[in-house]
Amino acid sequence: MSKYELLPTQLIVEGIAEPADFFEPDPLTIEQILSTHTPLYWDKLINGKLTRDEIRKTGFPYSEELISREITIAGGTLKCAQFALEEGFAMNIAGGTHHAFTDRGEGFCLLNDIAVATNDLLNNYDLQRILIVDLDVHQGNGTAEIFAGDDRVFTLSMHGAKNYPLKKEKSSLDIPLADGTQDVEYLKLLHDNLSKVLSDFQPEFIFYQSGVDILASDKLGRLNVSMGGCKLRDEMVFEAASHTGIPIVACMGGGYSPKISTIVDAHTTTFEVARDVFS
Repeated sequence: MSKYELLPTQLIVEGIAEPADFFEPDPLTIEQILSTHTPLYWDKLINGKLTRDEIRKTGFPYSEELISREITIAGGTLKCAQFALEEGFAMNIAGGTHHAFTDRGEGFCLLNDIAVATNDLLNNYDLQRILIVDLDVHQGNGTAEIFAGDDRVFTLSMHGAKNYPLKKEKSSLDIPLADGTQDVEYLKLLHDNLSKVLSDFQPEFIFYQSGVDILASDKLGRLNVSMGGCKLRDEMVFEAASHTGIPIVACMGGGYSPKISTIVDAHTTTFEVARDVFS
């Protein structure tokens, strides 16, 4: 999508970031991929063995370039996690491929970047409690499936009740939203539930799926959250991490407003809020 090319430029033009703030991620290793995805699924991906139906469910035509892109995006989220451990926060221009399961891809997601980075932290950094806050309008069904039964990972998904996917998985906490949900209700639900989860689970690290498809303008979102409400959402999540000293990584997730400028502006605001909170 063109937003991935436009967003870095806008961040620089608006003075939110400098060229030196960006990094080019290393691709994932096979070992890192297999920490989350099954060997059979990886073999299908890398060797072009997906069936026609499996390709259809991903939403993409199969290509080697697509697989390389997914590996690089996930490598970016993993590198962000390492930066966040040192600096307190980090942001991925892309990422948030939360519809990828252990053994299949769905909904424009082939490899689950947040899940891969989470498993890397659990396996290599002696962390025991990781919180995934998924505020994309679509449920993080792949992430929920990957960490089902793993009490080291708390998956919180706040999403459209009647939106994609039709069949929801069971997250640690699902917060279904009615079509047309507006700012006040949205922000109250987020505040009350996030506060309780932070208090009860006491995470050592947070991944934040900051999709902007909650906007009223979004073609697929079906909610009625304003640009200001979306900004307050970001502030709530980043301030919660900052005030408790919990490292956080944000991935951009979805956004499907008719005007690309709306999408880029909303994502830019997420970066701006993070800069202001952590400066």
